[in-house]
Amino acid sequence: MTRSPTLLAALALTTITALTLSACGSGDGDSTAKDSGSDKAVDTGGEKSPFPGPSASDTNGRPKVTFPSDAKNVFEYEKTGNAAKDAALADSTLSVNSVDEAIFEGSTDTEALGFYNTGSALSASITYALRYINEKETWVGETRYFDYKVRLSGDDGAYVTYCSDESKSFIKDRTTGKVENTPTTANAYVLYNTKLAKNAEGVWQTTDISSNRGDEACQP
Repeated sequence: MTRSPTLLAALALTTITALTLSACGSGDGDSTAKDSGSDKAVDTGGEKSPFPGPSASDTNGRPKVTFPSDAKNVFEYEKTGNAAKDAALADSTLSVNSVDEAIFEGSTDTEALGFYNTGSALSASITYALRYINEKETWVGETRYFDYKVRLSGDDGAYVTYCSDESKSFIKDRTTGKVENTPTTANAYVLYNTKLAKNAEGVWQTTDISSNRGDEACQP
């Protein structure tokens, strides 16, 4: 799995005391990629090319996010039909992508990182990415994000919870190219609680984030 508990601790430094959403339910492994006409949204990384759909857009000043060919994120969530909730969900996935892009690029000066994250979430994300960068590590494979829940707080705030499955993603040494093909354990599953705020440009930036590795709510 790609993230070790030590690395993830950087994200756990921030907490969301006002979060009242219920925890993620356990994943059942039946979620699938978006079919034509489906209401399930899925974004994945591609070979040094932008993500498909809205996440690839550079309109309105939004930066493109690129991944290497050997790594991708998959986001599985049901669109709610509420424009604000769906926008918050979409930008939440881009927050995740921006952190991983910084790891892949070996730099926290990427445009997207500060575009989709701010406040304590940005600080924690920089710390998290730097641990990979300083250790000369990256990751390969596929990380799946699922069991999304979203609640609005006024016109410009939202809380989003979700789970991740890292059982198919692994640490890779940048220097040697060696991949740590570690076995899957409960620690491959992580529960995230996030807080977002819509800025003046209409971007739902992640402002706070906490995580719990091995949380039973995210176990298969």
